[in-house]
Amino acid sequence: MKYFWAFFWTFLLVEMLTYVVSSMLGAAFNFKTGAFLAVCVTVLLMIISTVIPNEPAEKHIH
Repeated sequence: MKYFWAFFWTFLLVEMLTYVVSSMLGAAFNFKTGAFLAVCVTVLLMIISTVIPNEPAEKHIH
């Protein structure tokens, strides 16, 4: 379920970003570009979440 929600919110935010940037550049909005970027960003987020450790950092006493 967490994969679905991660993709859902990433999809919405990337599509919004694609729309705003294309509007600011005066270009036509392309839904396929936003969808492709959303899939890429979701995969990147999943990879980053597996690389970052879950344990708290050790406390170093100086």
